[in-house]
Amino acid sequence: MGARPRVRSSAFAAIDFETADYGRDSACAIGIVRVENERIVEREYRLIRPPRREFVFSYLHGITWEMVRSEPAFGQLWPELQPLLRGIDFLAAHNASFDRAVLEACCRQAGLSAPGLPFQCTVRLAREVFGVYPTKLPDVCRALQLKLDHHHHAQADAEACARIVLAARKALRAGANTPAG
Repeated sequence: MGARPRVRSSAFAAIDFETADYGRDSACAIGIVRVENERIVEREYRLIRPPRREFVFSYLHGITWEMVRSEPAFGQLWPELQPLLRGIDFLAAHNASFDRAVLEACCRQAGLSAPGLPFQCTVRLAREVFGVYPTKLPDVCRALQLKLDHHHHAQADAEACARIVLAARKALRAGANTPAG
């Protein structure tokens, strides 16, 4: 059995990326939801012009080159979004290793430093706190009776992640036991 996940009462942000192709540097949309004192206080959704025109995943998220060609590149956009991360303790993401890799690759490609924040994975929270399987975002939201407006829309997915963290905090405060592994 793994260590019990730590979910403190603090400010955090949930983040979600949509990518254009298989390259982790191909972010074409970002959603960030900031949470303070157990409440969502800010939401941001932006389209991003990826470094390549080829779109492999339009069938998932509906974003095309025509929609993003006039949008800022990640390096232009990221400085505008960084204030949302000021004072937070962690970033939350569903399948956090993916979103962390996208953030790091986009920062590296733009010549920027990635934020040195830890990531909390809501897949792991869903499994360890609630015993939810399968753990795709729509499945977790359904199991926890959380609203998911439009899966594979960066803002909707980020908000769902924030709500999963909040539900986990509530369950842990109430003394919910983590299932045995």
